[in-house]
Amino acid sequence: MKCPFCGFEESKVTDSRASTAGDVIRRRRECEKCARRFTTYERVEETLPMVIKKDGRRELFDRKKVLSGIRRACEKRPVTLDAMEGLVDSIERELVESQDKEVPGTRIGEMVMSRLRSLDEVAYVRFASVYRSFRDVSEFRAELDLLARENGANKLDEKVPGS
Repeated sequence: MKCPFCGFEESKVTDSRASTAGDVIRRRRECEKCARRFTTYERVEETLPMVIKKDGRRELFDRKKVLSGIRRACEKRPVTLDAMEGLVDSIERELVESQDKEVPGTRIGEMVMSRLRSLDEVAYVRFASVYRSFRDVSEFRAELDLLARENGANKLDEKVPGS
């Protein structure tokens, strides 16, 4: 494994741990030249589908992109990185199990939203506001009203200032 600090190609493994789901191995490594430590992750390479973007372009499914969007939505929320990575893991598993060669990006967005909704409602609304491109406050309000109705909590006026 190439050292990310000095580029030397020899390193030794100092610690290995399996993820809780058992599908990823986390390895702590130490460069044999500069002695700096770094972490690598090893996972089975699975065939993921191509993502069909809204404009018709096709690109490979990118776990980092999905995780980045989730991290932004969960910023300053009580959601652990493990929970966010677990969310992405479940999406990847579902995509692999579907055996589809191509999947619309909208499907992935909906998968993220349904999982975020049960994980953290504020993160869900943040993600939905970007994903669905709310044009104004009324669209945002409609989504909040829907969420409140589904939770049986019709106290939205208490939660949203200026109502």
